[in-house]
Amino acid sequence: MNTTERKQIIDLVKREVVPAIGCTEPIAVALCVAYATEALGCRPDKIEVLLSANVLKNAMGVGIPGTGMIGLPIAIALGALIGKTEYQLEVLKDCNAQEVERGKEMIDSNCIDIKLKENITEKLYIEVTCHADGHKATATIAGSHTNVVYLAYDNEVRVNNTTSSTQASDTEQVELTMQRVWEFATTAPLDEIEFIRDAARLNKAAAEFSFKGDYGHCLGKTMQGTLEQKIMGKNTFTHVLSYTSAACDARMAGAMVPVMSNSGSGNQGIAATMPVVIFAEDNGNSEEQLIRALMLSHLTTIYIKQTLGRLSALCGCVVATTGASCGITYLMGGNYENITYAVKNMIANLTGMICDGAKPSCALKITGSVANCMLAAMLAMEGRYVTALEGIIDEDVDRCIRNLTRIGSQGMNETDSLVLDIMTHKGC
Repeated sequence: MNTTERKQIIDLVKREVVPAIGCTEPIAVALCVAYATEALGCRPDKIEVLLSANVLKNAMGVGIPGTGMIGLPIAIALGALIGKTEYQLEVLKDCNAQEVERGKEMIDSNCIDIKLKENITEKLYIEVTCHADGHKATATIAGSHTNVVYLAYDNEVRVNNTTSSTQASDTEQVELTMQRVWEFATTAPLDEIEFIRDAARLNKAAAEFSFKGDYGHCLGKTMQGTLEQKIMGKNTFTHVLSYTSAACDARMAGAMVPVMSNSGSGNQGIAATMPVVIFAEDNGNSEEQLIRALMLSHLTTIYIKQTLGRLSALCGCVVATTGASCGITYLMGGNYENITYAVKNMIANLTGMICDGAKPSCALKITGSVANCMLAAMLAMEGRYVTALEGIIDEDVDRCIRNLTRIGSQGMNETDSLVLDIMTHKGC
């Protein structure tokens, strides 16, 4: 692989693996509000928000960092009050108790209007219009969580990329295959890829932060309890599960702690990172092996997400833990063939896990997926894998991945609509 190709992949990873505070869907909404507010030039007295179904689904039940509150209204209010666009997915990091109270007052004034955007095919779509003193400013984010495709103040259009494509990030994609992912992760000069170590630092810190408090369902903390260790043991397997779920516990509960995301999702970043980090620590792997395993995990996740899309009916932890299984297989001493076996084992097992929005119980889904990624890696190292005679598995690993993403992006669309309908009509 030549220098130019390596640089393209490095740039891709640096775009997709970035710090984020809070669930990326409500945070992206807050970011869009901040863009509109900055364009307006003053605090808005009315905010209209139009969202795609997938954004709405992922923003309904998740904690907003630093607020102790759940859902979109407080994220929108704080985006207008304290949001800084320069912070991107850390847009609300200046949040404090006083600003939360001001946010509650804004919510109580009924100036925030949230609706579903009808008749759009883009699954990640956020449109915000802020009004004040007879003026208005509109901002639209689409395609990826920070991709501003439209920005206007009254009749002055400042950004307009909507006519070309809302998927701006997709036009910058590097053509990947599983073989290229493997080659890059295992042969790139170490000094070019050691930046991925930041993912380990941030996400492990989030897990350790979670152990000290009570966040979400406390799944990670619970697995370190006396009864749980008596049942499950104290070993590498349970270490991997507890650390991964703990980081998710904190993030979904709205802890003011950054995590390293992947492809626009903090949970995907956690799931692609923590199993690899904890396994490497317990297994005594070298620093170089850890860095290469992390790159293999994160780049595999990015590769799969290229055809699946940012948001889908398929739970993102399926994708990220497939990456983690590759990383763990590498740390076990696996070669490229073993890696392909791990991918096939994961796709055969977890395809079809639905995404029913971001929420504290995501920790349960991540933990289940991580358990399966360990099993997939162990089987792969024994040369055992699900064959092309079984289900959706193909002999070619790249076609296996396409089968997974076709099901997630096309086949589960009706499931996605039904999930949203159920979520928005509870108790009816």
